[in-house]
Amino acid sequence: MKIIKIFTVLFLLFFNNTYAIEASFEAWKDTFKKVALKNNISESTYDLVMKDIVFLPKVIKYDRFQPEFYEDTKTYVNKRTSINKVIEGKSLYLKNKKLIKSIEKKFSVEKELLLALIGIETNFGTYVGKIDIISSLATLSFDKRRSDFFTNELITLLQLIEKNLVDHNILYGSWAGAFGYFQFMPTTIKNYALDYNENNIIELKQIDDSFASAANYINKIGWKENAPCYKKIELSKNIPKKYLNTSAKKIINKKKIIFFKDFIIDYENYNFDDDDIVGIITPDKDIVENSNYLKPAFIVFHNYELILKWNRSLRFALAVCTLKDKFSNEL
Repeated sequence: MKIIKIFTVLFLLFFNNTYAIEASFEAWKDTFKKVALKNNISESTYDLVMKDIVFLPKVIKYDRFQPEFYEDTKTYVNKRTSINKVIEGKSLYLKNKKLIKSIEKKFSVEKELLLALIGIETNFGTYVGKIDIISSLATLSFDKRRSDFFTNELITLLQLIEKNLVDHNILYGSWAGAFGYFQFMPTTIKNYALDYNENNIIELKQIDDSFASAANYINKIGWKENAPCYKKIELSKNIPKKYLNTSAKKIINKKKIIFFKDFIIDYENYNFDDDDIVGIITPDKDIVENSNYLKPAFIVFHNYELILKWNRSLRFALAVCTLKDKFSNEL
């Protein structure tokens, strides 16, 4: 009997909490509509796009409970840069060779980098996410943790739909609102996406618009064609810990490479340009259990930091640069 009572209490608590959240979400929709209409979104567009949105509890779960323990860098990178990845990327390239080479030339961004990005982001467009982006962004806008950021993203997406630049019927992607083959957030679509085939709509689930948009983005933020990305190094134990970057938010304490000469084992064998400004990362430190704080270690260059602007993950950037190099040996 006690078990039944406990179950009943828990059920009522869950039911009441769910009802309260849904009621609050409905109130949020009324408030948000007023904000949207003040931001050059017509009532007809708003009603068309927002009429079926729902609160998605799983999105809040994804946002709150991202894993604290990660596989080591070697495992992470190897999984995402396997020989199968190279084979699939090469196949995609050969099917679209003329288009991809023209985009490479126009935007001065290597085809190998574009293939690496699409390969790691969405497995060459085969997995772009299945979550209703409008509902996802609405849920995260309603939520208090990062409401301002996601409210801006949702407003931006509605503005793109208002201008008929994006088809609202196909907006399915990641839980955080990223869309298309290269996983663009709405503000990235607004600032960098292109209607490359000039059919009056941006189609980021198509090869031409998606590749051109990715190339335009990485070019505009300062990519240096054929410049280095990273180099794996061995560090001596006397290096001050302040030079070891473990956060992807910003690479700090950067210096000319020559400054680190006495801290890098066999420095002379790397053929570094002594005047290049670089940082040092040790990505396993702090997030991999029982990791060696000096291993693995990498010198990272300007282009590596640009990949961090794409995705704030030290491992993601290493994987992209590694896969890019593997494609360079195959194409």
